[in-house]
Amino acid sequence: MSKLISTRTRVADLGKPRIVVIGGGFGGLEFIKATKGINAQVVLFDKYNHHTFQPLLYQVATSGLETGSIIFPFRKKFSDRKDFYFRMGEVQKIVPEENSIETNIGTIKYDYLVIATGASTNYYGNDKIADKAYPLKTIEDAIALRNRIIKDFEYALLTEDNELMNTLIDFVIVGGGPTGVELAGALAELKKHVFPNDYKELELQEMDIHLVEGTDRLLNGMSEEAGEKALAFLKELGVHVHFNTFVNGYENDEVDLGEGRKIKTKNLIWAAGVTGNPVKGINENAILKNQRIKVDAYNRVEGYENIFAVGDVAAMITEDLPKGHPMVAPPAMQQGENLARNIKAMMENKPLSPFKYKDQGTMATIGRNKAVVDLLLTRKPWKTQGTFAWLIWMFVHLMSLVGFRNRILVFINWLYSYVSYDKSNRLIIGKNESLEPEKI
Repeated sequence: MSKLISTRTRVADLGKPRIVVIGGGFGGLEFIKATKGINAQVVLFDKYNHHTFQPLLYQVATSGLETGSIIFPFRKKFSDRKDFYFRMGEVQKIVPEENSIETNIGTIKYDYLVIATGASTNYYGNDKIADKAYPLKTIEDAIALRNRIIKDFEYALLTEDNELMNTLIDFVIVGGGPTGVELAGALAELKKHVFPNDYKELELQEMDIHLVEGTDRLLNGMSEEAGEKALAFLKELGVHVHFNTFVNGYENDEVDLGEGRKIKTKNLIWAAGVTGNPVKGINENAILKNQRIKVDAYNRVEGYENIFAVGDVAAMITEDLPKGHPMVAPPAMQQGENLARNIKAMMENKPLSPFKYKDQGTMATIGRNKAVVDLLLTRKPWKTQGTFAWLIWMFVHLMSLVGFRNRILVFINWLYSYVSYDKSNRLIIGKNESLEPEKI
């Protein structure tokens, strides 16, 4: 069995096979849940001490939910597991020839390694945009964006420069996928229902929300009907949608859309794509250009027998899926569960089961009573839009949250917002900067 190399990690040797998991996102969390009853020690490494429910980050960013509603501590989740250990640390390198990983808190050996590091924001090589745009992948991103939104409206009250005021309250969102669409809708609802009460002195008709998409439609992972209805909902809310448009640069508060088109704003939000987030030490031949790790039908990393990858970071290439599975939560969760069964089978010298993705559909919400849902629960796809789709979206997301308390908190927040047309978490968290507009 594996022995502890560095006492700094303080992980005891239980005399069992040790499974080390890197990352506590959807794939890693589902894998650990499914290992219950397996005769093994499970050690989770993550930079944070909590799981984040990423599909609702945009609601934290737009003041709809408090941060504690969508995060859940790992230790609390697995408090009943005597064979589970958590260490808050960043994995710096995998050393496959030694069956070990190097972290910022020490080095530890493994018998089986599961990489579930997810994805990071893809800026497509534009470093200048990466430095200035606001991503939305972590709870810190959501808080930073919420701070920016509320601060900019506070700043806008202090200036007599109309151009500066418009720059502060205009928004450009890049990416017409679920995150971009949902964020645009949430901002439009703030403009319609909340900000008129908070910022009576501002002329909110000057607040413009732009959604920039590089293709000719929204929600490319969903049906055409869903994309068309989402567009109709956004137009109804006053969002300006730009198709077949790419952001070429962002300088001096101007978003360059090419062909001489520019939008002046201090708020560029990037929801245009993601890229895999591999760990150093894996053979470069196993890493694709999009930084996803090539795995076989059992989620085993190419070239290794005891290293696996699940979720967004894993690319299981097949004839039907030449780019791998969609980088969303359901494939990650299903891969994690299947991998746990396979590792148990490996320990018992039993045959492995190849992964087969059960696509149950996709959904997105655009705002109050506005959502699109494509379900694949039967042989024939079932599609719906509007209020009923919105109720389905709420139910699915509510039940997917980790922890009963979080479900109750989110439900209460949603109910309050629906009845009052208000969003109660309009808070600036952290050290306030000077509110002098000339210093913005």
